[in-house]
Amino acid sequence: MASQRPLLSHDQQILLYALLAGAPAVIVALSFLWLGDYTPKVQWTLTLLIFGFWLGFAGAARRRVVRPLQTMANLLSALREGDFSIRARGVRRDEPLGDVHAEINILGNVLQAQRLGAIEATALLRTVMEEIDVAIFAFDSRETLRLVNRAGQELLAAPAERILGRTAAELGLKECLEGDDTRVLAATRFPGGAGRWGLRRTSFREGGRPHTLLVIADLSVPLREEELKAWQRLVRVLGHELNNSLAPIKSIAGSLTAMLRRDARPPDWETDMRSGLEIIGNRAEGLGRFMQAYAHLARLPQPTLAATEFAPVIRRAAALETRLPIEVQGGPELTACLDAPQIEQVLINLLKNAVDAALETGGGVRVHWERRGAVCEVRIEDDGPGIANPANLFVPFFTTKPGGSGIGLLLCRQIAENHGGSLTLKNRENGATGCLAVLRLPV
Repeated sequence: MASQRPLLSHDQQILLYALLAGAPAVIVALSFLWLGDYTPKVQWTLTLLIFGFWLGFAGAARRRVVRPLQTMANLLSALREGDFSIRARGVRRDEPLGDVHAEINILGNVLQAQRLGAIEATALLRTVMEEIDVAIFAFDSRETLRLVNRAGQELLAAPAERILGRTAAELGLKECLEGDDTRVLAATRFPGGAGRWGLRRTSFREGGRPHTLLVIADLSVPLREEELKAWQRLVRVLGHELNNSLAPIKSIAGSLTAMLRRDARPPDWETDMRSGLEIIGNRAEGLGRFMQAYAHLARLPQPTLAATEFAPVIRRAAALETRLPIEVQGGPELTACLDAPQIEQVLINLLKNAVDAALETGGGVRVHWERRGAVCEVRIEDDGPGIANPANLFVPFFTTKPGGSGIGLLLCRQIAENHGGSLTLKNRENGATGCLAVLRLPV
């Protein structure tokens, strides 16, 4: 129930109380004056004088109370309106009214400093938003555009004054406010250009109301740069391997041609001819294996996922290695969605590398698995000499083995990543020799 409004305002009550405070003295003085033996002239003169002082001092008391309140109201109103230049003057800390005025002045200084900081932060934010090459849009709860930066204006090919206040549907951004918060727009065309775009969407609140922040980045340039780097690396590796094979073939072919052109051939020319042709054939065969391995890497199929138990896959891969008994230390019974032939091929390659290393030192190979949260971790460790150059483990076509293709570990890692997992290799720690391969797959 609403409270009733008082009959008298605050200043009227102050005036009333001041009059009531002086009323007894006025009544007593008038009683003595009019009941005493005075002439009418004296009585009326003193009566007017008493009433004048009584009413005058009551009004002065009212003003002494009301004026400071009005001053404080004006100061607080200025602070509310954002005017922090007005201050109370003549402040004294040794009286209550002075303390109030001093606190209002301090409040004004604090609010002024906060406002200055907010203005500077806003200016910095706007400068950063204008300078970055990522399009930023802010929509309110009604999907109306409230904020856009320079890159956003270029993306929509329209200035801010033409697009602010319009809905996402009118701007062609309705699709961006729906679906996954983070995704790639592969074939989306905006008025400012077409290409592949990276989209991120998040929510924030302003004034207690929900808003949506939309960030759209052009992925074409970085993708082209990465594609160019990949082609450069590929050409460099292919060129290196081709030169390694073609240079001796060219040299030997030239030597054999020169020998056949001689009129007087040495007695063992047939032996030299067969040896040279054999070398050319071996190098050509090695080059063919290299190209076949590259084709295998380029045609790696996507995994066909099915519910599979880990233990049988690991044991089958370990049983295929006959050069050295592999110690299968076991692990928990786990089931996951994976492509069993691909994962088995990964394990075969890792176990083969581990056995190759262990045979150099006469050590052993051990494999076990365990669950860590939502991930199954398969650990293969050997007692070999360890990894001499860990930086080149996953470099395409890099190998230290005679006749190796240099793509085995790269294929293994690609298969693991296609399953949403990972593959890492490192030297064993705590003074132990050998290598540790860790295959992580989601359970």
